[in-house]
Amino acid sequence: MKISCLPVSFFPSLIEGRMSIREWARIGREAHLDAIDRSLLFIKHHAPAYLKRLKADLQAEGMPITMIATYSDFTHPDPVQRQREVDYLNRDIALASFLGARYVRITAGQAHPETSVEKGRAWVIDCFKEAAFTADRYGVMLLFENHFKPGAWDLADFSFPTDIFLDIADQILRTGIKINFDTANPIVYGDEPLVLLEKVITQVETIHAADTLIKGRLEPVLLGRGIVPFRNIFSFLKKCGFDGWICIEEASRTGTQGIIDAAKFVREKWDEAPRP
Repeated sequence: MKISCLPVSFFPSLIEGRMSIREWARIGREAHLDAIDRSLLFIKHHAPAYLKRLKADLQAEGMPITMIATYSDFTHPDPVQRQREVDYLNRDIALASFLGARYVRITAGQAHPETSVEKGRAWVIDCFKEAAFTADRYGVMLLFENHFKPGAWDLADFSFPTDIFLDIADQILRTGIKINFDTANPIVYGDEPLVLLEKVITQVETIHAADTLIKGRLEPVLLGRGIVPFRNIFSFLKKCGFDGWICIEEASRTGTQGIIDAAKFVREKWDEAPRP
């Protein structure tokens, strides 16, 4: 089991340029992470000189990238915009390959009121399949997440309802796309994370370790301070032979110490969790 982290707490600083990606990599190294995760929102543009410098900075800090989070919106009612979204993601997959990222996190899209469930599901699957072809060509794995809502969107995720998420998960079984399982989002929806995890475990490639304080609402807290049953989740993962990445989604707004504490928590709880 290896650990990386998506530093949601640092998003404003990274997006606005008050913190460099190299600084984030240095914090990750100090927190004893095995790698770091990044949001597409951190990347200013795709100019070759900029990307080469970015790659060199990461290599200088000795911190590889595990996952790049993207925000694909394949449920947009405008077909032209949906094609743009596919083209955006194809470009992001190529970018991830250049930077050495192993995974690209993808999303179904926003819950646009004009988009019916039936049409939305069909559009998502079509777009996922097209993107999977590009990912295969570049040697990058796409990860579909049981997602809620990023700050980059106006609306919640189309696949936030559990039945829609499970339906899409079932339809991507033979596409090469795997799942990045978020531990907090099922609770935000009102479900139990372990129950959902058991249904998709054969497709799970990575775990997004996140915590929330209250059932039915996303209220991020430092890992272990909320109500996510990490001991039971980790025990179940061990039972199933999971040995992949646990990608911390650190959103407690407690700065560098929050990253350090979250990484320490995951390692300790993983070691403590019994194997059934």
